[in-house]
Amino acid sequence: MKKKFKGFIAVLMAFFLVACSGEGKQSSESAGNKPVESEGKTKTEMHAALNGQPPTLDPAMTAGASTKYTARHIFEQLLTLNSKYEPVPMLAETYNVSDDGKTYTFTLRQGVKFHNGKEMKAEDVVASMNHWLKASPAAKVAFGDAQFEVDGDYKVIFQLDKPNFETLDVLATPKQFAGIMPKEIAEAAGPEGAKEYIGTGPFKFVEWKQDQYIKLTKFDDYQAVKTEPDGMSGKKEALITDLYFDIVDDSSTRFAGLQTGQYDFAYSVPIDSYEQVKADSNLKTYMSLYGNLSLIYNKEEGALTDINLRKAVNAIINSEEVMLGALANKDLFELDGGYMHNSQKGWYSSTGKEAYNQANLELAKEYLQKAGYNGEEIVILTTRDYDHLYNASVVIKEQLAKSGINAKLDVYDWPTLMERERDPKNWNIFITGVSTVTTPSQILYLTYNQHGFTKDENIVNFLNDIKASSSTEEAKKTFGELQEYGWKEYLPASNLGFYYDFFPSTSKVEGLTILDGPLLWNTKVYE
Repeated sequence: MKKKFKGFIAVLMAFFLVACSGEGKQSSESAGNKPVESEGKTKTEMHAALNGQPPTLDPAMTAGASTKYTARHIFEQLLTLNSKYEPVPMLAETYNVSDDGKTYTFTLRQGVKFHNGKEMKAEDVVASMNHWLKASPAAKVAFGDAQFEVDGDYKVIFQLDKPNFETLDVLATPKQFAGIMPKEIAEAAGPEGAKEYIGTGPFKFVEWKQDQYIKLTKFDDYQAVKTEPDGMSGKKEALITDLYFDIVDDSSTRFAGLQTGQYDFAYSVPIDSYEQVKADSNLKTYMSLYGNLSLIYNKEEGALTDINLRKAVNAIINSEEVMLGALANKDLFELDGGYMHNSQKGWYSSTGKEAYNQANLELAKEYLQKAGYNGEEIVILTTRDYDHLYNASVVIKEQLAKSGINAKLDVYDWPTLMERERDPKNWNIFITGVSTVTTPSQILYLTYNQHGFTKDENIVNFLNDIKASSSTEEAKKTFGELQEYGWKEYLPASNLGFYYDFFPSTSKVEGLTILDGPLLWNTKVYE
Protein backbone atom coordinates (compact mmCIF):
# COMPACT_ATOMS: atom_id res chain seq x y z
CA MET A 1 0.00 0.00 0.00
CA LYS A 2 1.30 3.47 -0.72
CA LYS A 3 2.02 5.31 2.49
CA LYS A 4 0.13 8.33 1.15
CA PHE A 5 -3.12 6.41 0.62
CA LYS A 6 -2.76 4.48 3.86
CA GLY A 7 -2.18 7.72 5.73
CA PHE A 8 -5.22 9.32 4.11
CA ILE A 9 -7.44 6.49 5.36
CA ALA A 10 -6.01 6.81 8.87
CA VAL A 11 -6.62 10.57 8.90
CA LEU A 12 -10.17 10.09 7.67
CA MET A 13 -10.91 7.53 10.39
CA ALA A 14 -9.55 9.77 13.10
CA PHE A 15 -11.33 12.83 11.73
CA PHE A 16 -14.75 11.40 10.98
CA LEU A 17 -15.39 8.58 13.43
CA VAL A 18 -16.01 10.28 16.73
CA ALA A 19 -19.69 9.42 16.99
CA CYS A 20 -19.50 7.97 20.49
CA SER A 21 -16.09 8.85 21.80
CA GLY A 22 -15.95 12.37 23.03
CA GLU A 23 -18.94 14.30 24.22
CA GLY A 24 -22.16 14.23 26.16
CA LYS A 25 -24.03 11.24 27.48
CA GLN A 26 -23.59 8.94 24.55
CA SER A 27 -22.61 5.79 26.37
CA SER A 28 -22.70 5.51 30.12
CA GLU A 29 -23.95 3.72 33.18
CA SER A 30 -25.96 5.88 35.54
CA ALA A 31 -23.69 7.16 38.30
CA GLY A 32 -26.61 7.31 40.69
CA ASN A 33 -27.12 3.55 40.71
CA LYS A 34 -25.26 1.38 43.19
CA PRO A 35 -24.66 -2.13 41.82
CA VAL A 36 -24.22 -5.11 44.07
CA GLU A 37 -20.74 -6.27 44.95
CA SER A 38 -19.20 -8.73 42.48
CA GLU A 39 -19.41 -11.76 44.68
CA GLY A 40 -21.49 -14.88 45.04
CA LYS A 41 -22.82 -17.37 42.57
CA THR A 42 -23.62 -16.44 39.00
CA LYS A 43 -26.70 -17.53 37.08
CA THR A 44 -26.52 -19.79 34.05
CA GLU A 45 -29.41 -17.98 32.34
CA MET A 46 -29.97 -14.39 31.32
CA HIS A 47 -33.36 -13.04 30.27
CA ALA A 48 -33.45 -9.88 28.16
CA ALA A 49 -36.90 -8.42 27.42
CA LEU A 50 -37.10 -7.44 23.75
CA ASN A 51 -39.56 -4.78 22.50
CA GLY A 52 -41.03 -6.80 19.68
CA GLN A 53 -40.49 -9.79 17.49
CA PRO A 54 -37.76 -9.38 14.85
CA PRO A 55 -38.85 -9.89 11.24
CA THR A 56 -35.76 -12.08 10.72
CA LEU A 57 -32.45 -12.95 12.41
CA ASP A 58 -30.54 -12.53 9.15
CA PRO A 59 -28.75 -9.20 9.80
CA ALA A 60 -28.22 -8.46 6.10
CA MET A 61 -31.95 -8.16 5.48
CA THR A 62 -33.05 -5.31 7.75
CA ALA A 63 -31.87 -2.29 9.68
CA GLY A 64 -34.41 -3.04 12.40
CA ALA A 65 -33.06 -2.78 15.95
CA SER A 66 -34.62 -6.03 17.20
CA THR A 67 -32.77 -8.00 14.52
CA LYS A 68 -29.48 -6.21 15.20
CA TYR A 69 -29.71 -6.67 18.97
CA THR A 70 -30.20 -10.43 18.71
CA ALA A 71 -28.19 -11.29 15.59
CA ARG A 72 -24.97 -9.62 16.81
CA HIS A 73 -24.62 -12.41 19.39
CA ILE A 74 -24.91 -15.13 16.70
CA PHE A 75 -23.05 -13.66 13.73
CA GLU A 76 -19.73 -11.86 13.36
CA GLN A 77 -18.31 -9.61 10.68
CA LEU A 78 -15.16 -9.44 8.61
CA LEU A 79 -14.48 -6.06 10.24
CA THR A 80 -16.19 -4.51 13.25
CA LEU A 81 -16.10 -1.27 15.27
CA ASN A 82 -14.11 -0.55 18.40
CA SER A 83 -15.33 1.86 21.09
CA LYS A 84 -14.11 4.84 19.05
CA TYR A 85 -16.19 3.67 16.07
CA GLU A 86 -13.03 2.77 14.16
CA PRO A 87 -13.11 -0.26 11.81
CA VAL A 88 -10.86 -3.09 13.02
CA PRO A 89 -10.50 -6.78 12.03
CA MET A 90 -12.79 -9.41 13.56
CA LEU A 91 -13.00 -12.51 11.35
CA ALA A 92 -10.27 -11.02 9.21
CA GLU A 93 -6.77 -11.44 10.60
CA THR A 94 -5.40 -8.56 8.53
CA TYR A 95 -6.32 -6.51 5.49
CA ASN A 96 -4.36 -4.65 2.84
CA VAL A 97 -5.35 -1.87 0.42
CA SER A 98 -3.69 -1.63 -2.98
CA ASP A 99 -1.66 1.37 -4.06
CA ASP A 100 -4.53 2.73 -6.14
CA GLY A 101 -7.09 2.24 -3.34
CA LYS A 102 -9.31 -0.03 -5.42
CA THR A 103 -8.37 -3.54 -4.22
CA TYR A 104 -8.94 -4.72 -0.65
CA THR A 105 -7.38 -8.04 0.35
CA PHE A 106 -8.55 -9.69 3.57
CA THR A 107 -6.59 -12.54 5.15
CA LEU A 108 -8.91 -14.61 7.33
CA ARG A 109 -8.33 -16.05 10.77
CA GLN A 110 -7.80 -19.79 10.60
CA GLY A 111 -9.52 -22.36 12.80
CA VAL A 112 -12.71 -20.32 13.29
CA LYS A 113 -15.70 -22.67 13.49
CA PHE A 114 -19.32 -22.18 12.61
CA HIS A 115 -21.95 -23.35 15.06
CA ASN A 116 -22.47 -26.48 12.92
CA GLY A 117 -18.82 -27.49 13.41
CA LYS A 118 -17.64 -26.50 9.94
CA GLU A 119 -14.48 -24.37 9.67
CA MET A 120 -15.00 -20.92 8.19
CA LYS A 121 -13.17 -20.48 4.90
CA ALA A 122 -12.98 -17.95 2.10
CA GLU A 123 -15.89 -19.43 0.16
CA ASP A 124 -18.19 -18.86 3.16
CA VAL A 125 -17.04 -15.27 3.58
CA VAL A 126 -17.46 -14.49 -0.13
CA ALA A 127 -20.98 -15.98 -0.25
CA SER A 128 -21.99 -14.10 2.91
CA MET A 129 -20.54 -10.76 1.78
CA ASN A 130 -22.14 -11.02 -1.65
CA HIS A 131 -25.47 -11.88 0.01
CA TRP A 132 -25.10 -8.67 2.03
CA LEU A 133 -24.04 -6.62 -1.01
CA LYS A 134 -27.27 -7.65 -2.69
CA ALA A 135 -29.51 -6.98 0.33
CA SER A 136 -28.10 -3.80 1.91
CA PRO A 137 -29.10 -0.40 0.46
CA ALA A 138 -26.01 1.23 2.02
CA ALA A 139 -23.76 -1.40 0.41
CA LYS A 140 -25.38 -0.86 -2.98
CA VAL A 141 -24.85 2.89 -2.77
CA ALA A 142 -21.25 2.52 -1.58
CA PHE A 143 -20.10 -0.28 -3.87
CA GLY A 144 -22.49 -0.65 -6.81
CA ASP A 145 -21.96 -3.99 -8.53
CA ALA A 146 -18.64 -4.82 -6.83
CA GLN A 147 -18.31 -8.42 -5.58
CA PHE A 148 -16.05 -10.37 -3.25
CA GLU A 149 -13.90 -13.13 -4.74
CA VAL A 150 -12.11 -16.18 -3.30
CA ASP A 151 -8.30 -16.24 -3.30
CA GLY A 152 -7.41 -19.56 -1.70
CA ASP A 153 -8.90 -21.00 1.48
CA TYR A 154 -8.12 -18.05 3.76
CA LYS A 155 -8.02 -14.96 1.60
CA VAL A 156 -10.75 -12.88 -0.06
CA ILE A 157 -10.50 -9.99 -2.53
CA PHE A 158 -12.83 -7.01 -2.83
CA GLN A 159 -12.31 -5.15 -6.10
CA LEU A 160 -13.76 -1.65 -6.55
CA ASP A 161 -14.10 0.33 -9.78
CA LYS A 162 -12.67 3.41 -8.09
CA PRO A 163 -11.29 4.36 -4.67
CA ASN A 164 -13.86 4.96 -1.94
CA PHE A 165 -12.66 6.12 1.47
CA GLU A 166 -15.96 4.96 3.03
CA THR A 167 -15.16 1.32 2.27
CA LEU A 168 -13.91 0.14 5.66
CA ASP A 169 -16.66 1.98 7.55
CA VAL A 170 -19.44 0.50 5.46
CA LEU A 171 -17.97 -3.01 5.77
CA ALA A 172 -17.81 -2.61 9.56
CA THR A 173 -21.26 -1.10 10.07
CA PRO A 174 -23.30 -2.67 12.90
CA LYS A 175 -26.50 -1.57 11.15
CA GLN A 176 -27.89 -4.12 8.65
CA PHE A 177 -24.52 -5.76 8.95
CA ALA A 178 -22.75 -8.44 6.95
CA GLY A 179 -22.93 -11.48 9.20
CA ILE A 180 -20.73 -14.37 8.05
CA MET A 181 -22.55 -17.69 7.65
CA PRO A 182 -21.84 -20.99 5.85
CA LYS A 183 -21.71 -20.74 2.05
CA GLU A 184 -24.66 -23.07 1.49
CA ILE A 185 -26.92 -21.01 3.78
CA ALA A 186 -25.93 -17.65 2.29
CA GLU A 187 -26.40 -18.90 -1.27
CA ALA A 188 -29.80 -20.41 -0.43
CA ALA A 189 -31.09 -17.15 1.09
CA GLY A 190 -34.12 -15.84 -0.75
CA PRO A 191 -35.92 -12.47 -0.67
CA GLU A 192 -36.76 -12.99 3.01
CA GLY A 193 -33.15 -13.82 3.94
CA ALA A 194 -31.44 -16.89 5.38
CA LYS A 195 -33.63 -19.67 6.71
CA GLU A 196 -31.00 -21.04 9.11
CA TYR A 197 -29.15 -18.97 11.67
CA ILE A 198 -25.62 -20.37 11.89
CA GLY A 199 -22.75 -18.02 12.60
CA THR A 200 -19.40 -17.90 14.39
CA GLY A 201 -20.39 -15.81 17.44
CA PRO A 202 -20.12 -16.62 21.15
CA PHE A 203 -23.75 -17.76 21.24
CA LYS A 204 -25.52 -20.15 18.90
CA PHE A 205 -29.16 -20.22 17.92
CA VAL A 206 -31.33 -22.87 19.61
CA GLU A 207 -34.99 -22.04 18.98
CA TRP A 208 -37.45 -19.29 18.19
CA LYS A 209 -40.91 -19.62 19.71
CA GLN A 210 -42.93 -17.02 17.85
CA ASP A 211 -44.18 -14.21 20.07
CA GLN A 212 -42.56 -15.86 23.12
CA TYR A 213 -38.77 -15.96 23.03
CA ILE A 214 -35.58 -16.51 21.06
CA LYS A 215 -33.15 -18.83 22.82
CA LEU A 216 -29.39 -18.81 22.29
CA THR A 217 -26.83 -20.93 24.11
CA LYS A 218 -23.11 -20.70 24.70
CA PHE A 219 -21.00 -21.93 21.79
CA ASP A 220 -18.35 -24.08 23.44
CA ASP A 221 -16.04 -24.07 20.40
CA TYR A 222 -16.06 -20.29 20.00
CA GLN A 223 -12.69 -18.92 18.88
CA ALA A 224 -12.18 -15.54 20.54
CA VAL A 225 -9.58 -13.02 19.43
CA LYS A 226 -6.89 -12.34 22.02
CA THR A 227 -7.06 -8.54 22.18
CA GLU A 228 -8.81 -6.74 25.03
CA PRO A 229 -12.57 -6.14 24.65
CA ASP A 230 -13.14 -2.76 23.02
CA GLY A 231 -16.59 -1.88 21.69
CA MET A 232 -17.65 -4.72 19.40
CA SER A 233 -14.06 -5.77 18.91
CA GLY A 234 -11.65 -7.78 21.02
CA LYS A 235 -12.25 -10.82 23.20
CA LYS A 236 -15.83 -12.04 23.51
CA GLU A 237 -16.84 -14.63 26.07
CA ALA A 238 -20.23 -16.17 26.81
CA LEU A 239 -20.28 -15.98 30.63
CA ILE A 240 -23.84 -17.33 30.80
CA THR A 241 -24.99 -20.62 29.33
CA ASP A 242 -28.44 -19.74 28.00
CA LEU A 243 -29.44 -16.32 26.69
CA TYR A 244 -33.16 -15.69 26.25
CA PHE A 245 -34.58 -12.76 24.32
CA ASP A 246 -38.10 -12.71 25.73
CA ILE A 247 -40.53 -11.03 23.34
CA VAL A 248 -42.59 -8.64 25.45
CA ASP A 249 -44.57 -6.11 23.41
CA ASP A 250 -45.87 -4.06 26.33
CA SER A 251 -43.34 -1.66 27.85
CA SER A 252 -45.05 -1.60 31.26
CA THR A 253 -44.84 -5.39 31.41
CA ARG A 254 -41.13 -5.24 30.60
CA PHE A 255 -40.59 -2.73 33.40
CA ALA A 256 -42.62 -4.73 35.93
CA GLY A 257 -40.70 -7.89 35.00
CA LEU A 258 -37.41 -6.08 35.49
CA GLN A 259 -38.48 -4.90 38.95
CA THR A 260 -39.53 -8.40 40.03
CA GLY A 261 -36.41 -10.04 38.60
CA GLN A 262 -38.24 -11.96 35.88
CA TYR A 263 -36.00 -10.15 33.41
CA ASP A 264 -32.37 -9.22 33.97
CA PHE A 265 -32.31 -6.56 31.26
CA ALA A 266 -34.88 -4.66 29.18
CA TYR A 267 -34.40 -3.13 25.77
CA SER A 268 -37.05 -0.55 26.49
CA VAL A 269 -39.26 0.51 29.37
CA PRO A 270 -41.91 3.25 29.51
CA ILE A 271 -40.33 6.59 28.64
CA ASP A 272 -41.92 8.24 31.66
CA SER A 273 -40.18 5.75 33.99
CA TYR A 274 -36.74 7.29 33.31
CA GLU A 275 -36.45 9.17 36.63
CA GLN A 276 -37.85 6.20 38.54
CA VAL A 277 -35.29 3.85 37.00
CA LYS A 278 -32.41 6.23 37.75
CA ALA A 279 -33.47 6.56 41.38
CA ASP A 280 -33.88 2.81 41.99
CA SER A 281 -30.81 1.34 43.73
CA ASN A 282 -31.80 -2.12 42.47
CA LEU A 283 -31.48 -1.04 38.83
CA LYS A 284 -28.71 0.18 36.55
CA THR A 285 -29.24 2.57 33.67
CA TYR A 286 -27.20 2.56 30.46
CA MET A 287 -27.37 5.57 28.14
CA SER A 288 -26.55 5.48 24.45
CA LEU A 289 -26.99 7.91 21.56
CA TYR A 290 -29.34 6.22 19.12
CA GLY A 291 -29.52 8.79 16.34
CA ASN A 292 -32.20 10.85 14.64
CA LEU A 293 -35.92 10.58 15.20
CA SER A 294 -37.03 11.13 11.61
CA LEU A 295 -40.25 11.65 9.71
CA ILE A 296 -39.78 9.72 6.46
CA TYR A 297 -41.75 10.77 3.37
CA ASN A 298 -42.92 8.21 0.80
CA LYS A 299 -41.67 9.74 -2.44
CA GLU A 300 -42.50 6.75 -4.64
CA GLU A 301 -46.29 6.87 -4.61
CA GLY A 302 -49.16 8.90 -3.17
CA ALA A 303 -49.75 12.50 -2.12
CA LEU A 304 -46.29 13.17 -0.70
CA THR A 305 -44.58 12.70 -4.04
CA ASP A 306 -45.48 16.40 -4.33
CA ILE A 307 -42.59 18.44 -2.92
CA ASN A 308 -44.97 21.24 -1.94
CA LEU A 309 -46.97 18.89 0.26
CA ARG A 310 -43.73 17.63 1.85
CA LYS A 311 -42.74 21.24 2.49
CA ALA A 312 -46.16 21.90 4.01
CA VAL A 313 -45.76 19.03 6.47
CA ASN A 314 -42.22 20.15 7.29
CA ALA A 315 -43.37 23.73 7.88
CA ILE A 316 -46.04 22.57 10.36
CA ILE A 317 -43.72 20.49 12.56
CA ASN A 318 -42.94 21.78 16.04
CA SER A 319 -39.96 19.55 16.79
CA GLU A 320 -39.71 20.33 20.49
CA GLU A 321 -43.35 19.40 20.98
CA VAL A 322 -42.84 16.14 19.09
CA MET A 323 -39.66 15.19 20.96
CA LEU A 324 -41.21 15.94 24.36
CA GLY A 325 -44.27 13.93 23.42
CA ALA A 326 -42.11 11.05 22.25
CA LEU A 327 -39.50 10.99 25.03
CA ALA A 328 -41.01 12.96 27.95
CA ASN A 329 -37.66 14.12 29.37
CA LYS A 330 -35.24 16.68 27.95
CA ASP A 331 -32.31 14.53 29.13
CA LEU A 332 -33.23 12.09 26.38
CA PHE A 333 -33.10 14.32 23.30
CA GLU A 334 -31.39 17.24 21.57
CA LEU A 335 -33.06 19.64 19.14
CA ASP A 336 -30.89 19.64 16.02
CA GLY A 337 -31.69 19.14 12.36
CA GLY A 338 -28.30 17.77 11.32
CA TYR A 339 -28.07 14.57 9.33
CA MET A 340 -25.05 13.73 11.51
CA HIS A 341 -24.69 14.36 15.26
CA ASN A 342 -22.71 17.40 16.43
CA SER A 343 -20.09 15.16 18.09
CA GLN A 344 -19.12 13.89 14.63
CA LYS A 345 -16.79 16.79 14.00
CA GLY A 346 -15.67 15.62 10.58
CA TRP A 347 -19.21 15.59 9.19
CA TYR A 348 -21.49 17.77 11.27
CA SER A 349 -23.12 20.67 9.44
CA SER A 350 -25.83 23.17 10.33
CA THR A 351 -26.71 23.89 6.70
CA GLY A 352 -30.42 24.01 5.95
CA LYS A 353 -31.25 24.77 9.58
CA GLU A 354 -33.71 27.48 8.52
CA ALA A 355 -36.06 24.72 7.35
CA TYR A 356 -35.85 22.82 10.65
CA ASN A 357 -38.43 23.17 13.45
CA GLN A 358 -40.38 25.96 11.74
CA ALA A 359 -43.79 25.46 13.42
CA ASN A 360 -45.16 27.91 10.85
CA LEU A 361 -48.84 27.28 10.15
CA GLU A 362 -49.22 30.15 7.70
CA LEU A 363 -46.26 28.97 5.60
CA ALA A 364 -47.69 25.44 5.66
CA LYS A 365 -51.00 26.70 4.30
CA GLU A 366 -49.18 28.44 1.42
CA TYR A 367 -47.52 25.18 0.46
CA LEU A 368 -50.82 23.29 0.80
CA GLN A 369 -52.38 25.71 -1.66
CA LYS A 370 -49.48 25.23 -4.10
CA ALA A 371 -49.90 21.46 -3.77
CA GLY A 372 -53.62 21.68 -4.46
CA TYR A 373 -54.29 19.61 -1.36
CA ASN A 374 -57.98 18.75 -1.06
CA GLY A 375 -58.33 16.67 2.08
CA GLU A 376 -56.71 13.46 0.79
CA GLU A 377 -56.01 10.96 3.56
CA ILE A 378 -52.37 10.86 4.73
CA VAL A 379 -51.48 7.49 6.26
CA ILE A 380 -48.92 7.53 9.08
CA LEU A 381 -47.44 4.07 9.59
CA THR A 382 -46.63 3.33 13.24
CA THR A 383 -46.33 0.71 15.99
CA ARG A 384 -47.02 0.40 19.71
CA ASP A 385 -43.97 -1.90 20.07
CA TYR A 386 -41.82 1.22 20.48
CA ASP A 387 -43.43 3.86 22.70
CA HIS A 388 -41.42 6.79 21.36
CA LEU A 389 -42.36 6.04 17.75
CA TYR A 390 -46.05 5.74 18.57
CA ASN A 391 -46.04 8.84 20.77
CA ALA A 392 -44.28 10.89 18.11
CA SER A 393 -46.79 9.72 15.49
CA VAL A 394 -49.71 10.82 17.67
CA VAL A 395 -48.24 14.30 18.13
CA ILE A 396 -47.48 14.64 14.41
CA LYS A 397 -51.06 13.64 13.55
CA GLU A 398 -52.39 16.33 15.90
CA GLN A 399 -50.07 18.97 14.43
CA LEU A 400 -51.10 18.11 10.87
CA ALA A 401 -54.77 18.35 11.80
CA LYS A 402 -54.30 22.00 12.79
CA SER A 403 -53.51 22.86 9.18
CA GLY A 404 -56.40 20.82 7.80
CA ILE A 405 -54.35 17.78 6.76
CA ASN A 406 -56.43 14.62 7.10
CA ALA A 407 -53.95 12.22 8.76
CA LYS A 408 -54.68 8.68 9.91
CA LEU A 409 -52.58 6.34 12.08
CA ASP A 410 -52.14 2.78 10.80
CA VAL A 411 -50.86 0.78 13.79
CA TYR A 412 -49.16 -2.64 13.48
CA ASP A 413 -46.75 -4.83 15.39
CA TRP A 414 -43.15 -4.24 14.35
CA PRO A 415 -42.65 -7.19 11.94
CA THR A 416 -45.92 -6.40 10.13
CA LEU A 417 -45.02 -2.71 9.95
CA MET A 418 -41.66 -3.50 8.36
CA GLU A 419 -43.34 -5.73 5.81
CA ARG A 420 -45.92 -3.06 4.94
CA GLU A 421 -43.24 -0.37 4.74
CA ARG A 422 -41.73 -2.15 1.72
CA ASP A 423 -44.85 -1.47 -0.37
CA PRO A 424 -45.27 2.24 -1.20
CA LYS A 425 -49.02 1.74 -1.66
CA ASN A 426 -49.41 1.25 2.11
CA TRP A 427 -48.28 4.56 3.59
CA ASN A 428 -47.37 8.22 3.21
CA ILE A 429 -45.40 9.00 6.39
CA PHE A 430 -43.32 6.75 8.62
CA ILE A 431 -41.71 8.03 11.82
CA THR A 432 -38.71 5.98 12.86
CA GLY A 433 -35.33 6.09 14.54
CA VAL A 434 -32.39 6.42 12.15
CA SER A 435 -29.39 5.14 14.06
CA THR A 436 -25.99 6.83 14.15
CA VAL A 437 -23.78 5.98 11.18
CA THR A 438 -20.20 6.88 10.32
CA THR A 439 -20.55 7.97 6.67
CA PRO A 440 -23.28 9.70 4.60
CA SER A 441 -23.95 6.77 2.25
CA GLN A 442 -25.22 4.78 5.26
CA ILE A 443 -28.04 7.27 5.99
CA LEU A 444 -31.00 5.19 4.83
CA TYR A 445 -33.33 8.00 3.77
CA LEU A 446 -30.69 9.25 1.31
CA THR A 447 -30.82 6.05 -0.74
CA TYR A 448 -33.44 4.09 -2.65
CA ASN A 449 -35.00 1.67 -0.17
CA GLN A 450 -38.18 1.28 1.85
CA HIS A 451 -37.21 4.25 4.05
CA GLY A 452 -38.94 6.65 1.65
CA PHE A 453 -37.76 5.38 -1.76
CA THR A 454 -35.38 8.31 -2.30
CA LYS A 455 -34.48 8.50 -5.97
CA ASP A 456 -32.91 11.85 -6.76
CA GLU A 457 -30.08 12.49 -9.19
CA ASN A 458 -28.65 15.39 -7.19
CA ILE A 459 -28.41 13.34 -3.99
CA VAL A 460 -26.75 10.51 -5.92
CA ASN A 461 -24.22 12.98 -7.31
CA PHE A 462 -23.53 14.47 -3.87
CA LEU A 463 -22.89 11.01 -2.42
CA ASN A 464 -20.62 10.07 -5.31
CA ASP A 465 -18.66 13.30 -4.92
CA ILE A 466 -18.19 12.62 -1.19
CA LYS A 467 -16.85 9.12 -1.91
CA ALA A 468 -14.44 10.52 -4.50
CA SER A 469 -13.22 13.41 -2.33
CA SER A 470 -9.48 13.98 -2.17
CA SER A 471 -9.52 15.62 1.26
CA THR A 472 -11.54 15.66 4.45
CA GLU A 473 -12.35 19.33 3.93
CA GLU A 474 -13.75 18.64 0.47
CA ALA A 475 -15.88 15.76 1.75
CA LYS A 476 -17.32 17.82 4.60
CA LYS A 477 -18.10 20.77 2.31
CA THR A 478 -19.96 18.51 -0.12
CA PHE A 479 -21.88 16.90 2.72
CA GLY A 480 -22.97 20.34 3.90
CA GLU A 481 -24.25 21.10 0.40
CA LEU A 482 -26.11 17.78 0.34
CA GLN A 483 -27.78 18.52 3.69
CA GLU A 484 -28.84 22.01 2.60
CA TYR A 485 -30.30 20.62 -0.62
CA GLY A 486 -32.10 17.94 1.36
CA TRP A 487 -33.72 20.40 3.74
CA LYS A 488 -34.56 23.18 1.29
CA GLU A 489 -35.15 21.51 -2.07
CA TYR A 490 -35.91 17.78 -1.88
CA LEU A 491 -36.94 16.80 1.69
CA PRO A 492 -36.29 13.04 1.76
CA ALA A 493 -37.16 13.26 5.46
CA SER A 494 -37.70 15.77 8.24
CA ASN A 495 -35.36 15.11 11.14
CA LEU A 496 -37.09 15.89 14.42
CA GLY A 497 -34.05 15.72 16.73
CA PHE A 498 -31.44 13.36 18.14
CA TYR A 499 -32.38 11.02 20.94
CA TYR A 500 -30.81 8.69 23.47
CA ASP A 501 -31.80 5.17 24.38
CA PHE A 502 -31.78 4.28 28.04
CA PHE A 503 -31.50 0.61 28.84
CA PRO A 504 -32.15 -0.65 32.39
CA SER A 505 -30.84 -3.83 34.00
CA THR A 506 -31.01 -5.22 37.50
CA SER A 507 -28.07 -4.34 39.72
CA LYS A 508 -27.04 -8.01 39.57
CA VAL A 509 -25.88 -7.64 35.96
CA GLU A 510 -22.19 -6.90 35.48
CA GLY A 511 -19.94 -6.46 32.47
CA LEU A 512 -22.65 -5.27 30.07
CA THR A 513 -21.38 -2.65 27.62
CA ILE A 514 -22.99 -0.45 25.00
CA LEU A 515 -22.02 0.24 21.40
CA ASP A 516 -24.89 1.03 19.06
CA GLY A 517 -27.01 -0.92 21.56
CA PRO A 518 -26.26 -3.47 24.30
CA LEU A 519 -23.56 -6.15 24.05
CA LEU A 520 -24.38 -9.19 26.20
CA TRP A 521 -21.16 -11.14 25.82
CA ASN A 522 -18.65 -10.69 28.66
CA THR A 523 -21.71 -10.21 30.89
CA LYS A 524 -22.48 -11.96 34.19
CA VAL A 525 -25.69 -12.15 36.19
CA TYR A 526 -25.35 -12.78 39.93
CA GLU A 527 -28.00 -14.62 41.91
